[in-house]
Amino acid sequence: MSPHHIIDARGLEPPEPFEKAMEAVADLLPGESVTLVLDRMPHPLFRVLERDGYRYSPLIRDDGSVEILIECP
Repeated sequence: MSPHHIIDARGLEPPEPFEKAMEAVADLLPGESVTLVLDRMPHPLFRVLERDGYRYSPLIRDDGSVEILIECP
């Protein structure tokens, strides 16, 4: 994976966005990041990221979608 990747998971049915996020996070090396774009706040994903020590920053876009920057420590 490149140092930064964007995954647009809008319009996908659960659990596909979560699965795509987990696949991307699993490939991150220290210092790399991925941006996930979703239709809603992924609270279950946040719990997993916190548990596993990843940093994340959610942002609500003007169109109402949610952009989450996920960084590998």
